[in-house]
Amino acid sequence: MSDLQRYIQQRKNKDKEFAEEYDAGYTDFKIGILLRQFREELGLTQDDIARKLKTRRSAISRIENHADEIRLSMLKRYAKVIGKKVRVELA
Repeated sequence: MSDLQRYIQQRKNKDKEFAEEYDAGYTDFKIGILLRQFREELGLTQDDIARKLKTRRSAISRIENHADEIRLSMLKRYAKVIGKKVRVELA
């Protein structure tokens, strides 16, 4: 475990609000990163995705960099374009 990971874990143990916000933020960040990785693996650009979704490249950039702002309907459409499905889990 790195020093950063150790610090984050200690902070999460001490501060419930930090833990909740960190986990939510990490999940949003991870979604954007996964979308970008899948897009790049397919050799697609943000412009390619934008054309297929009938939107602007800036909207795709915003989705990949700020996934907390994405609507579920758009996430499903984006996933379909890259050959993926969205699975939502409540825990």
